[in-house]
Amino acid sequence: MTDIPVGNLSESTARAELARLAKLLARAENAYHTKDAPIMDDAKYDSLMARNSEIEAQFPHLQRKDSPSLTIGAPVASGFSKVRHAVPMLSLGNAFSDEDVREFDMRVRKFLKIDGVIEYTAEPKIDGLSLSLLYKNGVLAVAATRGDGETGEDVTANARFVEGIPHEISGAPDVLEVRGEVYMRHEDFGALNHRQMQAGEKPFSNPRNAAAGSLRQLDASITKARPLAFFAYAWGALSAPLAKTQFAAIEQLERFGFATNGLTKLCTSPETLISHYRKIETRRANLGYDIDGVVYKVNDLALQARLGMRATTPRWAIAHKFPAETAWTRLESIDIQVGRTGALSPVARLLPVTVGGVVVSNATLHNEDYIKGLDSNGNPIRKGRDIREGDWVEVYRAGDVIPKIRDVDLSRRPKESTAYIFPTRCPVCGAEASRTEGEATARCNGGFNCDAQRIEKLKHFVSRGAFDIEGLGRKQIEAFVMAGWVREPADIFTLKRRYGQGENALAKREGWADKSAQNLFNAIDIRRHIPLNRLLFALGIRHVGERAAMTLAKAYQSWQGFLATMDAAQGHEGKAWDELNNIDGIGAVMAASVVDYFHEETTRNLVEGLVAELTVEDVVLQQDDASPLSGKTIVFTGTLSQISRAEAKARAEMMGAKVSGSVSAKTDILVAGEKAGSKLKKAISLGVKVVSEEEWLALADQTR
Repeated sequence: MTDIPVGNLSESTARAELARLAKLLARAENAYHTKDAPIMDDAKYDSLMARNSEIEAQFPHLQRKDSPSLTIGAPVASGFSKVRHAVPMLSLGNAFSDEDVREFDMRVRKFLKIDGVIEYTAEPKIDGLSLSLLYKNGVLAVAATRGDGETGEDVTANARFVEGIPHEISGAPDVLEVRGEVYMRHEDFGALNHRQMQAGEKPFSNPRNAAAGSLRQLDASITKARPLAFFAYAWGALSAPLAKTQFAAIEQLERFGFATNGLTKLCTSPETLISHYRKIETRRANLGYDIDGVVYKVNDLALQARLGMRATTPRWAIAHKFPAETAWTRLESIDIQVGRTGALSPVARLLPVTVGGVVVSNATLHNEDYIKGLDSNGNPIRKGRDIREGDWVEVYRAGDVIPKIRDVDLSRRPKESTAYIFPTRCPVCGAEASRTEGEATARCNGGFNCDAQRIEKLKHFVSRGAFDIEGLGRKQIEAFVMAGWVREPADIFTLKRRYGQGENALAKREGWADKSAQNLFNAIDIRRHIPLNRLLFALGIRHVGERAAMTLAKAYQSWQGFLATMDAAQGHEGKAWDELNNIDGIGAVMAASVVDYFHEETTRNLVEGLVAELTVEDVVLQQDDASPLSGKTIVFTGTLSQISRAEAKARAEMMGAKVSGSVSAKTDILVAGEKAGSKLKKAISLGVKVVSEEEWLALADQTR
């Protein structure tokens, strides 16, 4: 779904995508703010947030109560007392291009109805941990992390050891809440990691994590031993104003004794903002601390007050983020990895290099065409420059955790360099590797005879959406395959008969004992009863995911009924083949993949051996006697104006109906929207009941 442009999303797919984004971004916020262990880089986070906002802009009525656009940070962790911020600590909206900066200026002008000059401040965006410092009568009383924006963690004892934070202030207002960023200089970070490794402890991955982890120590003596610093750039609660402008207020904070950033500048137009951004960007590598952009703020505090806030971001400020960091390094070799479906995936093995605070030694090369300098349509990319072993390549991580290669420096290419020749045989099993017409990926034809595919297929077989056998995960599968104990799915269910006791018993293997072995055998026995949809998904048939497996299971309801149809559909023709293709959500490509799977000798034998060990449970369709659609076959055609096609189908299935993609004599109802064509004509000729969208909605409302 992530590949679908927002403009092409239906209402139901948009709703599902918003749910996915809410869950994923909540995990990311928690990992970043609470655990200090990010699960994605900033570019990836920003791209997901931008997608969420774009979907909400197109479907405002679908905005969720837990929308990432309505939340800030993450809940506070246990172990610290909670501090409620008198003034919420909000996040900032983002700009990613010069045009975004100009649009920000235009929005401000439009809101304020000002045609003249508007002053802005521009300052580096420090990549650290946000901190609030509350002073009462000039004395530091409470220091708190941002937390979720409303409530943070009390880290007062630790903050007293941070450079740049005064304990007492002369001449300050009775109530003064100063806000800023705790960070760690590169030099100090390197020294800290050296001490960590000498002590046999795990080094920190980057300065931001080191700073956050150091500040959020329950033992303040640990924080004291860590080299932390603080930049002040904002304020919260005040008993008296600091100044009339942002710039003057920062100068006042400096006079109070706070460290402020000397690169902060007053600008009078979007162009001067962008110019200062470029200046800071060129100095970024030599600053001695991490920044990830430049923050622009309306300078006049009275105008800031007029502009006010959105739900989670101020209208008067924006963060102009830097593009994802890149680095140049040498591509030492190209390896081929073989996946579950036999896909040959080229991987660049790199001379290790740091990209965005992460050491990178591998990068994806996608496929044969990408290495040659071609896109999926055969058009040149990188100006047609191919990628070769020994090349100096530009590595980046924009929008993805997986590093990629952006470009090649031909001026540094070795004279003896030769073009990379993509293998035509599997590097693991030696079977032929070929590309299907219209596909960019070459695939090994070895199937289960290929050790690489065997391991990946078996890992999939025991995965959560498939058999989900407790105690049998990736690590155990690899060990059993290497030992020769498991070579196909059925071997899992004969494991106890073969290695339950005796000289080679599982309990005698390293890492196992009588109890753990028996627990595994019990878990395997539990899965001898498996629903049809889980079995179909577990087989790893190409193009068949969890949703398609459920669709097939609902259509045929039993293993016997499903297998009989696969047998009858051999040759991709006949009534059974047509019925398979007519199942809503099953296209010709998937249908061919499923049928061919059961007519390939090796996979058919594997399946028969497996099913002999199992009891495959039938799918019982939900029946609702009160529903007018219970047990009916329904087809949708034409354009629905009041509800998306996907939502209409889902509602029909909830009412006990079977949704089909084509009209036949078995069709009970055709729902005809605007511009209904051939399906409507066929339904009329067959005497199928035809209802309008309004009539369909009336039917659906009867079961609400």
